[in-house]
Amino acid sequence: MSNHDKARAAALHAAREWGHEVFPLSIHKTPIIRSPHEKGHSCPGRAFCGWWGHGVGDSSNDSVTINEGFDQAPKAVGYGTACNNMIGLDLDKKNGVDGVATLNRLAAEHGFKVPRTTTVCTPSGGFHLWLAIPEGIAVPNSVGRLGPGIDVRSSRGYVVGPGSIGRAGEYVLHPKVGYIEPQPIPEQLLTLMLPPAPRQQPQRRMAAMSVDSSTRALQGLVDVVLKSSQGNRNSALYWAASKAWAHVGDGHVAAADVEAELIGAAIQIGLSEAEAHRTVASAGRGAGVTA
Repeated sequence: MSNHDKARAAALHAAREWGHEVFPLSIHKTPIIRSPHEKGHSCPGRAFCGWWGHGVGDSSNDSVTINEGFDQAPKAVGYGTACNNMIGLDLDKKNGVDGVATLNRLAAEHGFKVPRTTTVCTPSGGFHLWLAIPEGIAVPNSVGRLGPGIDVRSSRGYVVGPGSIGRAGEYVLHPKVGYIEPQPIPEQLLTLMLPPAPRQQPQRRMAAMSVDSSTRALQGLVDVVLKSSQGNRNSALYWAASKAWAHVGDGHVAAADVEAELIGAAIQIGLSEAEAHRTVASAGRGAGVTA
């Protein structure tokens, strides 16, 4: 059986037996189907446009859909598992960095126990821990924010599924654990992952702003940002901010609302607050509006 067929079979198993949504990956552990859209698009996934090429936005647990994806990607040798209501805690152990030791230190410092949960062994000697999070909680993706050797994959993110092949070798389930339902993340660890509350912005809402069409339009633009795919988040934010600043220029939306809502959404999907501020401000200058 080829590595492509092994990856397809593993992806189908993850969907059928475990209920996870999956999509094909290249040997570089990245989405292998190229986007059908122009650069800067805001389409969040195949379900919206009918085309493949949105990375985790194409993930599905439907066997027919999964087979279609692998048929379109004959060089796929792995699959991504979408982190829906789940954290993929990537613990690196290489180049003198030990993510396992960092996690154990955090557990000791903050008084929590790392649960026995699905653990995927990576080719480099590290581990991916799959941890369940409460429904409706958006955890930003991050690299090293928790500490050396720990990356977080969650909202609009993915982890490499067991049975996938990367440049360094195969991803496999931990032999002493196997697959079990992802266990709830300790509350203390979840708190460490969440961004600080957005800064309070001056309230300059107009009397009719609470229920009018402009408010709904701003919420729609916020949704575009929240649904943006990894790699297109900043472009989606700029596009949404440009549209929102046009409403500010028309006098229909307060500038403070644009900043608070869009920057808050950007932080939720993993952009830094500084980067989000720069992008929103840049879009305002492009629209001829000064925040």
